[in-house]
Amino acid sequence: MTIIVVEENPGGLMSYMPVTASMFLLAETRDQPIHVGGLQLFIPREGQSSTELAEEIFETFYSCTDVHPLFRKRPAQPVSLVGSLMWSFDDEIDFDYHVRRAVLPRPGRIRELFRYVSLHHGTLLDRNRPMWEVHVIDGLEDGRVALYTRIHHSIVDGVSALRLLERTLSEDPDDRSGTAPWNPSLMRRRPKPTAPAKGLLSRIGDIAGTATGLAGEVVGLGAAAAKVAYTAFTDDAFVPPLHAAPKTILDVPIGSARRFAAQRWELTRLRAIADAMQITINDVMVAMCSGAMRAYLIDQDALPDAPLIAAMPVSLHTDNDADGNNITAIMVNLATDQPDPERRLATIIASTRKSKELVRSLSPVQSMALGAANFAPLALATVPGFVRYTPPQFNLIISNVPGPKTDLYWNGAKLDGVYPASIPLGGQAINITVATTADHINFGLTGARKEVPSLQRLLTHLDTSLEELEKVADVQT
Repeated sequence: MTIIVVEENPGGLMSYMPVTASMFLLAETRDQPIHVGGLQLFIPREGQSSTELAEEIFETFYSCTDVHPLFRKRPAQPVSLVGSLMWSFDDEIDFDYHVRRAVLPRPGRIRELFRYVSLHHGTLLDRNRPMWEVHVIDGLEDGRVALYTRIHHSIVDGVSALRLLERTLSEDPDDRSGTAPWNPSLMRRRPKPTAPAKGLLSRIGDIAGTATGLAGEVVGLGAAAAKVAYTAFTDDAFVPPLHAAPKTILDVPIGSARRFAAQRWELTRLRAIADAMQITINDVMVAMCSGAMRAYLIDQDALPDAPLIAAMPVSLHTDNDADGNNITAIMVNLATDQPDPERRLATIIASTRKSKELVRSLSPVQSMALGAANFAPLALATVPGFVRYTPPQFNLIISNVPGPKTDLYWNGAKLDGVYPASIPLGGQAINITVATTADHINFGLTGARKEVPSLQRLLTHLDTSLEELEKVADVQT
């Protein structure tokens, strides 16, 4: 199928790939797919059946043949030689492949939906095509329609992925302009700073100024490293790069099969705890994860004496920047060795705040360098024996992605759930990603199927952990 090309690379020329994108491609193996995903649930508008809504979404997506370059890019050919260095852009999109229609088997419970996501999330995206898929799913017994999407992490991070979703939606339930995420008109909805046109000499001056600034940033990396080392030496709450985390049942080589589970909680419950204790909702969320991981590892008779360490991606995006990858990462002491939830929370708060204070004191380039240092062991995870015999730097990844803050609709169908599906890795067999919306906090748990048994029990432990925190804060449920 021939599509209308929106020129971002005139003449179809290839473009160089950022180092962050290249890193995600180089780290990918058959057992370690590196794509981010999401599961969204929609309530059909009044008088509409779930089948009618699913067909409407599918037909709208399938017929949207005007495709933004972000959804046309793929590694350049030959993939094995230059595919991790340069992007190419396809002028033809096979919508029969990228846009898929599915009906769940009876009885259409959430269990069947999670099984569908689990089975598809462990397969690699085809690097000979633009690396994304959209699955439109109905057959749920509760009458909702599900949208499961996945896109390679070299193309977008979690924040950008949610931005793309939000732009297809409207706050007006009577709006009927719903379209596909790749429609170029959606990209124009985000306001961009305006600037007067510049001549050639001015542009050359800008390039020279940028190069000079970047050179200064590189020189400043030494000072930034010294600041990180000083913080590690003077503050026990800070978890520095190359800090050894305890070896656990999560820190093992993994297979490609995945298991996905998700649940949401009322945001008012977390906000009440945060307000009572003068902390952030993110602090409460991390403490929920800490308590749940402690209980889960006790169930498995596998709780280590030392506390788990979590890697937490921190977005460096601004309101008007480009879609793509713009993140760093910090390390957080989860205090899972501490049975008292109040003391556990205090340790988490101190660890998180110290790391974020350090990130705020660095420039964006220096912050990204810190994140690269924190994630450096992932680059060696595919080396035979590295995961099995090397102490882990962290035990799991916990991400918090801000979602829509108001009720949103697609052609009158109300968005009723946003659940991230993310990336387990060799040595980190589980990933916890949450998305906050107007009224809920939505947890998505993605684990290596064999290496993380009974993943769904973590949902019960998350609920118990939230109740413990409500008791600590002395708030009413």
